[in-house]
Amino acid sequence: MHAITVADPGGPEVLQWTEVPDPVAMPGEVVVDVVAAGVNRADILQRQGFYPPPPGASDVIGLECAGRISAVGDGVEDWQVGDEVCALLAGGGYAEKVAVPAAQLLPVPAGVDLVTAAGLPEVAATVWSNVIDMGRLQPGETFLVQGGTSGIGTHAIQLAKAYGARVAATAGAPERLERCRELGADIAIDYHDDIAAELKKATDGHGADVILDNMGAKALAGNIAALAPDGRLMIIGFQGGTKTEVNLAALMAKRASVTALGLRARPVEGPYGKRRVVSGVRTLTWPLVEEGRVRPVVAGTFPLPEAAKAHATLEAGGVVGKLILTAP
Repeated sequence: MHAITVADPGGPEVLQWTEVPDPVAMPGEVVVDVVAAGVNRADILQRQGFYPPPPGASDVIGLECAGRISAVGDGVEDWQVGDEVCALLAGGGYAEKVAVPAAQLLPVPAGVDLVTAAGLPEVAATVWSNVIDMGRLQPGETFLVQGGTSGIGTHAIQLAKAYGARVAATAGAPERLERCRELGADIAIDYHDDIAAELKKATDGHGADVILDNMGAKALAGNIAALAPDGRLMIIGFQGGTKTEVNLAALMAKRASVTALGLRARPVEGPYGKRRVVSGVRTLTWPLVEEGRVRPVVAGTFPLPEAAKAHATLEAGGVVGKLILTAP
């Protein structure tokens, strides 16, 4: 088969379409013939040499895909050859075939085509595990997502709104703020402004019960200021750096918590494993997708051999939603 490989870390030009060995379905796994794969910020970090795959995972970039099962390993009972699926991956998505634990498979939601479905697993699993599961967002609470027009942001706005929360989102330009409102945000804040002050103004001083943040260090102080009493800050990225000081007194005064959760390196099984996350997505998120209350937002598609163009486009900024790679 062919896959996108990286000989040495670098810019988009290091992504090469080359021939590699076919994957094999081990016990508990299936092989998926990839129709499409989602592009994520983490893919760029891996290409640059900053986000290596966890032990035992494929070196091929790609954290999600959609396609058809072509082989089933021993012990797999709920899936069969020919099933159309999308999958959460630890790696391997930028390829014509990928082996994946059956526990990380999801059926393609009714009303969603295979190409579009490729952009759902990573954002759905990230948002469910952070916002709903560990963040404990409740209907009627206020939710803030930093970066509302990203792939994560466009999904998080819709899911939290459908779940019954009051939703706030940040973006950096008027047209992007308007897009957040179109997706369901009740409050749209320019991230060049004082986010905490603007959020409190819009919520009668309450702030956010749950914040989903991809900036990390740069945004930490502002996020703590924006939290409501008993608020929960969920950090999923470090675009603004990894090290900063934290005012513990401010956290204690609000009885607030700060949690940083990764998804890729989690085990399949266990109380916080990927099986549980995927099951939660299937139970909560998939019905909302099938009802049309949470819609995948696809900004564009690229042929898989041209993954370098997709990476360059994402890095250039301005993408609303997800970019998808389509297999030959």
